[in-house]
Amino acid sequence: MKIKHIFFGIATTALLVASCTSDFEETNIDPNRLQQISPTTLLNPIIYEVGSHNMYRSWSHNNHLMQDIVVYPSSVPGLQRYDLSDDVGASSWNAYYRWMKNAKDMEAEAIKSKEANYEAIAITLKVWITANLTDVFGAVPYFDASKGGEKLLYPEFDNQEKIYDSLLADLEKANSLYDVKRKMTFNPDILYTDAMTYWQDWQKFTNSLHLRLLLRISNKTEKNSYQRMLAIINDPVKYPIIDNLKSQANLKITGVTPNISPWSRIQDFTLSRKMASFFLDNLNDFKDPRLPLYATEAYRVEGKNKVMIGYKGIISAYDGPDSQFDYEASTLNNIMAANPTEAPVLTYAEVLFIKAELAQKGYLPNAEELYKEAVKVAITSKGLEMPSTYFDLESTKYNGTLERIMLQKYYALYMTDYQQWFEYKRTGYPVLPKTKSMLNEGKMPNRFPYPISIRTQNKDNYQKIISQMGGDNINYKMWWQN
Repeated sequence: MKIKHIFFGIATTALLVASCTSDFEETNIDPNRLQQISPTTLLNPIIYEVGSHNMYRSWSHNNHLMQDIVVYPSSVPGLQRYDLSDDVGASSWNAYYRWMKNAKDMEAEAIKSKEANYEAIAITLKVWITANLTDVFGAVPYFDASKGGEKLLYPEFDNQEKIYDSLLADLEKANSLYDVKRKMTFNPDILYTDAMTYWQDWQKFTNSLHLRLLLRISNKTEKNSYQRMLAIINDPVKYPIIDNLKSQANLKITGVTPNISPWSRIQDFTLSRKMASFFLDNLNDFKDPRLPLYATEAYRVEGKNKVMIGYKGIISAYDGPDSQFDYEASTLNNIMAANPTEAPVLTYAEVLFIKAELAQKGYLPNAEELYKEAVKVAITSKGLEMPSTYFDLESTKYNGTLERIMLQKYYALYMTDYQQWFEYKRTGYPVLPKTKSMLNEGKMPNRFPYPISIRTQNKDNYQKIISQMGGDNINYKMWWQN
C-alpha cells in the first residue's frame, strides 16, 4: 500500500478533535472522504506514523530522562536535568490524538463492513495509542475526544482509572472478535506480513498488549491484575500471546519510500549527543555483546594518535563544564536509525520479562529460567550471539530480585517509545544516579505538562482538571503509581 498517497487525505480527519490538538489549519478536509474507504486504507498509515513517532520520541525524550543518552556539549538544563518545557509533550499529544481518531475511524469502518478481524485490529491500535497518551500526561480527554464532527469541541478530561478500565475491556472484546480461520480479504500490512499467520499474529499482539497494561496497573491491588494476567497466560488457546520473534510487534522500516527512517538526515541521530555513562557502564559490567550495536568506541587524542579507550559515556546531568572530559565519549551508533531499521512496538523479550516478573513475585514457576530466556532473546533478537558465560557474572546472574529483572528489561526496552520511563514510574527501577545539577529536587518527573494550546483551546476543562491535580505539576503521579 502506498502510505504517502493516502496519508494527507486521511491524517487530517483526526484534527476534528479540535480542542485536543493545535493544528487547526489542517481541518479543511472533505467530510465525506471516510465513507469510501475500507478498514485497511487506514491500517498502514496508523502503524507507520505512530511507530516512527514513538521511535523518534524515545530518542528525543525518553532516552534523556532515562540516562540512555545525553546532550553534549550543552549548558542547557533540558530533559537530562529534569527541566521540562511547557510544550515538551505537544508533539506526542498531537500525534496520538490524530492517529487515535484514525484508529476509531478504522474501527467504525470495520463494523460497517462487518470485518470483525479488522475491528479487533483497530481496537488494538486505538488502545496502543491511548495507553501511551494517558501514561505520558495522566488524565486526558478520551471518551468525548475526536468528536469535532459532532460539534463536541471541548471534551472533558477523563481520569486514568476510567480510561484504563475501558482500554482493558476493549482488549478483551478485541480478542473475542478474532476468527483466525477467516480468509483474508485484503493483503497483509507493514507490521505483520505473513498471510498464513496474519490473524494469529495480530491476536497475539492484542493479548500481549493486554498483559503490558495489566502489569502497568498491578500496583492497584483492587484491579486483580495478576489473576487476570494468569488467566491470559494459562489459556493459550483462548488468549494466544507473542511466543516467538516472528509474532512480535516490530515495525520493519525498509527504507523504501514511504516506509523510511524517522531521521531524514542520519547525522541528526548523533548530532550533539553522547551515550550516557549509566547505560554503557552496566553493559560493560555485563560484558554485553550489544555494546558495539548501540554505541561507538570512545577515544583520546595523544599527540597525533587516536587512542581507543573502549565504551565510555558522559555522566547524565553532569556538574561542571564540558571541558572536564578529556576524552571523546562514545556516541550513538547510527545503524540504529539508518535505513533499513526497526521500530520496536511490543517485543517477544518484553513478554518474557513480564512472565519473569510474575515468576519473581510467585505467580509463575521458574523465575530464573524465564529471566535468562528474556535476556537471551533481548540479545539474540538483535542478530547477536549469546555468550555462553553471560550469566556467570555477579552483575548478570539471577539473584531473585525485581531490581535485577528490571535492569535487564531497561535494555530490552531501548528505543521502545516511552516504555522505559513508564516502567521506571511503576517500579522505581533501574536505580538511576543523581547529580547536583538535576532540577526538580532530583526527582524523576511523573508526567509532561499539558500542551500550551490546550490551556486556551479547552480552557475551562483544563482549569478543572489541574484544580483537581493541584496544578499542572510534573510530579503529579499517574493513577497506577504507588
